[in-house]
Amino acid sequence: MGSSATEIAHKVKEHILAHDRLCHWLGIEVLEVAPGYAKLAMTVQDSHLNAAGVAHGGVLFSFCDIAFAIASNSHGDLALALEVNMGFLKAVSVGERLVVEAKEEHLGRRTATYLMRVTNSKGEKVAICKGTGYRFDRPFAGTE
Repeated sequence: MGSSATEIAHKVKEHILAHDRLCHWLGIEVLEVAPGYAKLAMTVQDSHLNAAGVAHGGVLFSFCDIAFAIASNSHGDLALALEVNMGFLKAVSVGERLVVEAKEEHLGRRTATYLMRVTNSKGEKVAICKGTGYRFDRPFAGTE
């Protein structure tokens, strides 16, 4: 008997956490996962800061990109990014706990679109991101 949609989403999460080294360096924690959805948290470390002393844009982008990867692959089909756009709304300091939610906005046969919103511990939006992924006709690793 096949896996349920929720079981597949959890298998994707487990595979990414086990194999994506950047997740570990960033200190990412997965709070929730469901088909087309991921919610992650991380705390900004000193090694995440840029020369101005705030969280590096690349760290915030990577945080969103990992949420995008989990959400876009959560249906069990391999999906890779076609394009991702990011907007930075508020500077983030060391010690700040951030949460990103990736939500599926469109799921087509070949493409899917996701919105990622990053908030700080006060619930303020600090970044927004939109990604479009290409869906392949093959299973995501670990979901076969």
